[in-house]
Amino acid sequence: MTSTAEAETTTGEVLIVTEAARATVVDIRSREEDAEALGLRVEVTGMAGVDYAYDLSLEPVAEAAPDDWVHDRDGLTVIVPSASVDRLRGATLDLPGVPGQGGLVIRNPNRPNPLGDMESLELTGDIADKVRKLLDLRVNPALASHGGFATLIGVTDDDKVMVTMGGGCQGCAMSQATLSDGIRRAILEAVPEVADVVDVTDHTAGENPYFS
Repeated sequence: MTSTAEAETTTGEVLIVTEAARATVVDIRSREEDAEALGLRVEVTGMAGVDYAYDLSLEPVAEAAPDDWVHDRDGLTVIVPSASVDRLRGATLDLPGVPGQGGLVIRNPNRPNPLGDMESLELTGDIADKVRKLLDLRVNPALASHGGFATLIGVTDDDKVMVTMGGGCQGCAMSQATLSDGIRRAILEAVPEVADVVDVTDHTAGENPYFS
């Protein structure tokens, strides 16, 4: 049996709005002048810890940009700016699960890249140049708080990037997960020419070797 959420997703709905949340928004909108012309605009504005931060506002539907996602359902038009579509895809707008708690909540299966938005980087040159710039501007500043850093060792003939981790990351049991979940993802996202990212760190060295 297909759930309501699943049915809405299959029809191309980016942000699912529950009936309770819809009723709340419609009630708030009813107090505005020319209420029927207003839609709910939901935008990702940044990061809040490990989650996205959002801005919800009532805006004239007619002012939506041509490339915004605009969807009308049961008397409420939802507007999602084009830059927020992929970040919100599959999310649900609902009431809080705690009784008596006001406001609205967004339950989003998507998470921001902890190393920042790769789309805003301007990377030029060959693969090695791009990866070095990415490490310098995004990866190493994030690792610096843990006393670590990542270094490009080289690029193979089949476009595999060899990366090593040093400082506080070398020999740390979390460094392999950091490379796999964060750095590897960042490199593949920012430099699509890269075929793969390989960890060549000597994990038998460092203060806490875990391959010794």
